[in-house]
Amino acid sequence: MIRFDIITIFPHIFDSYLKESFIQKAQEKGLISVKIHDLRGFSRDKRRTVDDRPFGGGLGMVIKVEPVFRAVSALKRKTKNEKRKIVLFTPRGKQFNQRMAYQLSKLKRVILICGRYEGVDERVAKHIADMELSIGPFDLMGGELPAMAVVESVTRLIPGAIGKPSLLKERITKEKGFMEYLQYTRPEEFSPGKGKRTWKAPKALLSGDHKQIEAWRKKHGKAIE
Repeated sequence: MIRFDIITIFPHIFDSYLKESFIQKAQEKGLISVKIHDLRGFSRDKRRTVDDRPFGGGLGMVIKVEPVFRAVSALKRKTKNEKRKIVLFTPRGKQFNQRMAYQLSKLKRVILICGRYEGVDERVAKHIADMELSIGPFDLMGGELPAMAVVESVTRLIPGAIGKPSLLKERITKEKGFMEYLQYTRPEEFSPGKGKRTWKAPKALLSGDHKQIEAWRKKHGKAIE
């Protein structure tokens, strides 16, 4: 089982997400565990302060290093010998890809730190996180959406989370990427309107010939790595 620990100042963002679809089922099956930790619970002042103005000035507030340090330290004490990674989400981090998802799927624990506002004190990246990740070349207000993306992409790779484990194994490439195929379903033919050309599913997929289907998928598939 993989345990995801998500550190955030907006814990309720995840409420609906964790109770839907295969993410909920994976938890019920005991394949994953997702724990949400409110960063404000690791602040030591009455106002539960977790951010402050940036040195040198700037657009917004910066998440402080102290509460993040306390949160991560508390989580690490509970699992001293487990294989784990501590991830900080930041726009300048390495772009998350399928190979990274595969690597994370082999761990026992993944701690995800969600920044907010102007960013996180750089000392978190330098001294606490094992890696900085981004989900694309664009900026967001926080790391909650990236955290959901990582949880979902990693969970899909756990045998038993979706479909038969044997079918999942077939889709993983030698480079630990994932083969993505063009998909079709019923009806075999669809007419978008009178006098317009019918849209047809490929004959190879309708043939029932496994070798022909495999050849078609190999030709039209794409490795996501």
